[in-house]
Order: sequence, then structure tokens, then C-alpha cells
Amino acid sequence: MIIKRCVGPREVEVTFRLPSEVSFERVHVVGDFNGWSRTATPMHSDGDGLSATVVCEAGVRYRYRYLADGYRWANDWQADDYIPNQFGGEDSVLDLTALPARPPVGTD
Repeated sequence: MIIKRCVGPREVEVTFRLPSEVSFERVHVVGDFNGWSRTATPMHSDGDGLSATVVCEAGVRYRYRYLADGYRWANDWQADDYIPNQFGGEDSVLDLTALPARPPVGTD
């Protein structure tokens, strides 16, 4: 599940959630929003599963995947879209284009 919430004029807080049935020891969210870093965005247990939150720019589409236990790549089956990647698979897509960037307060 992906939860999106506007938090600033051009920022969206995105929470990635995986259910408690996920049986991996470590999972990281890896994608365009963190330079495809394998360690920058670890998911943490929250009682109902795993979650991680990032802040992204509104109006952009981001590719991402989950990296489980440091070697197994997985897609988010509740992603907004999927795009083929250069490895013969697909990347999940986080689509923030439907969330228009809001102008800064006081700039009508």
C-alpha cells in the first residue's frame, strides 16, 4: 500500500507499507527518489507490517522497487504503474503527477 499526503508547497510525504505476512528480515525501498541507494530507506516494523516514509517532489513519476535481505528485488503490486527496466523486468512506479505542486503560500 502507498499512502500519499501533501506536506508542503511542492512536497508529498509518501509512506510505503508491506503487510505483516512479509517474511523478510530486512527490506529497503530503492528508487529514483533516493538515487537507487540500497541502504538509504529501510523499512521498519510498525506492528501491522513494515513501513518507510520519504518526502518527494509533487508532479513527478518515480521508479522504485523493494530490496529484500540485500539480494531479492520485488515489485509493489499496489504501485500506480509499471515500466520495463534495462534488466528485463519491470519497475514499480509512484505517480505524483495527479498531485499538483501547490504554489507557495502568498503567491496567488
